[in-house]
Amino acid sequence: MEYTPTLKKEYRERIVPALIDRFQFKSSMQVPRVTKIVLSQGLGKAVADKKIVESAVEELTLISGQKAIATNAKKDVSNFKLRKGMPIGAKVTLRGNRMYEFLERLISVSLPRTRDFRGINPKGFDGRGNYNLGVKEQIIFPEIDIDKVKQINGMDISIVTSTNNDQEAFELLKEFGLPFKK
Repeated sequence: MEYTPTLKKEYRERIVPALIDRFQFKSSMQVPRVTKIVLSQGLGKAVADKKIVESAVEELTLISGQKAIATNAKKDVSNFKLRKGMPIGAKVTLRGNRMYEFLERLISVSLPRTRDFRGINPKGFDGRGNYNLGVKEQIIFPEIDIDKVKQINGMDISIVTSTNNDQEAFELLKEFGLPFKK
């Protein structure tokens, strides 16, 4: 038998029927779903020190369970001493089972570990059904060993859904268990 993440099973068995009820969809194919999650870090200090990008790629790989890549500058910016092609960030795109596993870990373990956590901002939607969330410290993830962290960096988490409607995406993420502020 093939392994299925708990959140994926819950999506099929509980969330899809609930959203069909709420939005009066005619088919289960109309129900919005999470298509991918992108984790990214912009590292402005990497212009001076190349090791910062290497450690960020390592940490993102640990957090996501999938190899992260370094992102390069697209153009020269003289004010920041930046040349085209210099590594200035790291990112990883999760799909399928890894995406559901990451989302489950984010909801149940990582977000509650955030200092002074009162819920995530419901205004992070982009008008096209995608949700963006900023995390101030990468050490909220249990995979990161705090003793080995050289520098605390924030990261952006983009949750991309199959709908173009913010309200449908909000209800989908709320059903998944994302703790939105009231």
